[in-house]
Amino acid sequence: MHHDANALESTVDALMDDLCADLKRLAAIPSIAFPGFSPEPVLQARDLVVALLRDAGVTDIRELNLPDTAPVITATLPPPTPDAPTVLLYAHYDVQPPGDEHLWDSPPFEPTDIEGGIRARGIADDKANVMVHIGALRAFGGRPPVGLKIVIEGQEEYGSAFDDYPPTDPDLFACDAMIIADTGSIRPGTPTLTTALRGAAEVFVEARTLGAAVHSGEYGGAAPDALLVLVKALATLHDVHGDVAVEGLRREPWSGTDLTDDEFRELAGVRRDTPLIGSGGLGERLWSGPAITVIGLDAPPVDHAASAVVPRARAKLNLRVHPRQDPKEAQAALVRHLRSLRPFGIPLTVTPGDTGPGYEAAIGGPAYRAARTALRRAWGAGPVHAASGGSIPLVNGLAKAAPGAEILLFGAEDNLCNLHGPNERVLLSELRAALLAEAVFFAEYAATHRAGAAT
Repeated sequence: MHHDANALESTVDALMDDLCADLKRLAAIPSIAFPGFSPEPVLQARDLVVALLRDAGVTDIRELNLPDTAPVITATLPPPTPDAPTVLLYAHYDVQPPGDEHLWDSPPFEPTDIEGGIRARGIADDKANVMVHIGALRAFGGRPPVGLKIVIEGQEEYGSAFDDYPPTDPDLFACDAMIIADTGSIRPGTPTLTTALRGAAEVFVEARTLGAAVHSGEYGGAAPDALLVLVKALATLHDVHGDVAVEGLRREPWSGTDLTDDEFRELAGVRRDTPLIGSGGLGERLWSGPAITVIGLDAPPVDHAASAVVPRARAKLNLRVHPRQDPKEAQAALVRHLRSLRPFGIPLTVTPGDTGPGYEAAIGGPAYRAARTALRRAWGAGPVHAASGGSIPLVNGLAKAAPGAEILLFGAEDNLCNLHGPNERVLLSELRAALLAEAVFFAEYAATHRAGAAT
């Protein structure tokens, strides 16, 4: 191997103090790209990331500006030799809003040292991963053994036109492998390659039964209550165990690593006396099977309820689908199920909303082999395969833009980092491991790619 892994390890250890200092500078910027927040800090974060890239030896730095979208930083380092592979590095510099600041143990944009880590909004999702890419550049003095394309966007959390952009400009994203650093370990200390993402779809369902609300004493018992009609329909979506009972939704056992029930309870904050719903392994309930959640309900609020039969009730459903199922096909199955119902003989109005595809990685290629070696080296344990129930729409756009590229999802977050919640934190051990893994990956992938090209 051109770059010895032991040498890389001491290089990475020597970089950690400066890297953490820069991470704190970046995390102190409230770069929230949501409507209603100042756009200034978003641009300030962009400027700092550009400066950090430049200091790490990147000279070709550009900016992609799309309508109503924070700037996307793109940068290129040509391959050191014509036969070296090119790796695309992705992360994002924007963060979630902090939520209720009273729930934080320290102000969300004052990065604070905690035991084994640092606490701040966005420090794990995704600023630690931005610094992993910058740290990997520093580890090679700005001259890594692979070509690089760097893409760091500024509006991932809110969503933007960039999700659909890559296929329209495939040259910008052409590469042999990508590291999507917007994920992390299934649990601290367990190196994890995220190999699947569920797709998503929305469906609206409405019951209208009366011209207006009428007295429940005078009319209740014969006048159809729209809320009862809707609730009866929603109750058919799951069976007695809590498994989804809609025909045509794909579900199969998950073959990778599962969370334990106890880990899941802690992560989800499930009350002690409450059972989990559904049957079968957690992997198939969370990753390789469907889930239907009632995320919104329009009905009279309890505190101001009148004694009246409800004339209209509406729900918004969020459907999550098997990584390889077309979300439009799954959405159509749910729409068909709801339209076929006639609770108390009353038809429902069912309207499909947005969909987003899932993703399943091909894991047999040279980049995956190099990544498994690199993660084992960095974390000191064999990597596991997990999935994410969340969707990363951009991954599909990137996969379309560079159809031959292997896509790797790993990073410095971990399942206990409280991303999107109060007291978000990153562990220094995970940050160091993710950085070492990326550096070793560059060396290993370049060496095996060269060997492969030579045969």
